[in-house]
Amino acid sequence: MMDAVVDGGTRGASAASPRAKDKVQLHGQSSETLALQQEIDRVARSDAKVLITGESGVGKEIVARNIHTRGPRANHMFAPVNCAGLPETLLESELFGHVKGSFTGAYRDKPGKLETAHMGTIFLDEVGEMTLRMQGLLLRFLETGELQKVGADGSGRIVNVRVIAATNRNLRDMITQGTFREDLFYRLNVIHIVVPPLRERREDIPTLAQQFLGQFASANRSPLSSIAPAAMKALYEYSWPGNVRELENVIERLVVTVQASTIELDHLSSEIRVQGNVAFRPRRERRRTVADELYKRMIEQHESFWTTVYPLFMDREITRANVREVIRRGLEEARGNYKIVARLFNMETRDYKRFLNFLRKHDCQIPFKEYR
Repeated sequence: MMDAVVDGGTRGASAASPRAKDKVQLHGQSSETLALQQEIDRVARSDAKVLITGESGVGKEIVARNIHTRGPRANHMFAPVNCAGLPETLLESELFGHVKGSFTGAYRDKPGKLETAHMGTIFLDEVGEMTLRMQGLLLRFLETGELQKVGADGSGRIVNVRVIAATNRNLRDMITQGTFREDLFYRLNVIHIVVPPLRERREDIPTLAQQFLGQFASANRSPLSSIAPAAMKALYEYSWPGNVRELENVIERLVVTVQASTIELDHLSSEIRVQGNVAFRPRRERRRTVADELYKRMIEQHESFWTTVYPLFMDREITRANVREVIRRGLEEARGNYKIVARLFNMETRDYKRFLNFLRKHDCQIPFKEYR
């Protein structure tokens, strides 16, 4: 498992070449990953819509790419769109395209990803972050296959694309809250694939760590070529709240900073070393969410919100949903008092306004009254 190594540094490219099947691989031998690979093989043969769920960083896009490259559309484009990365108006143009003069800066007609991916696959990442209006536009397209470009009059082109969506949010909860359309959910959720977090498939960690080590050592001309048993044990036992993405970042950082041939235990961060010396909990107790891990670090290890949650969010290693869940946990403990939440999260008194401004700016503030 699961994150893939994409040859030649092409991870994130939008098109699949005829040899794309050789370029995207799932690495790992855990029973969970082998079962996932079998499921991908079955799903790839159909043309059904797929909803992929799982925590941030588990490799949902890699699963989507594998579905694409193992199916009949492999020689056509794979077009990823980050639904959380663009404001609504730009996202609409990105998906559907626009005509010249439709808005300031629209100097020429531009096709959207749905049009350029005709006969290929569109991957809607973080689909749970779409506004209700965008959800309505997407639903209409799924029902008709017809593109309605921004600023265009009348009917548009009919396109044929396979739709794969992904989210780390609970869409059923969002439906209950009125923030996600139930009709769109059932349109997308024809086949549901759940990608397990890395801590639930630890057998994949050595394979992934060695794969990333080889990849980054080659790219950086580093002398690193192996991982000492003690260091591998610590990597194996660490909980990986950021999942495969966090493991990848850790290995890349070591390749850049360590001037030796072997990664030793002392080269790892104190957090990884400490967790590596703690005995495994029973499996059911290890099923912790990203928010659980971050909350625990602030409450039990007295780390600050600004050093624990904030940098991960700004680096896009966790999502808005993860931050909201952390805030929700704090409000439950503080009975709805944001000032107490700030103290729980080990912030200085002067940081209170900065904390609230951050939450408002990034739409992470939660109504407090229900917790009082």
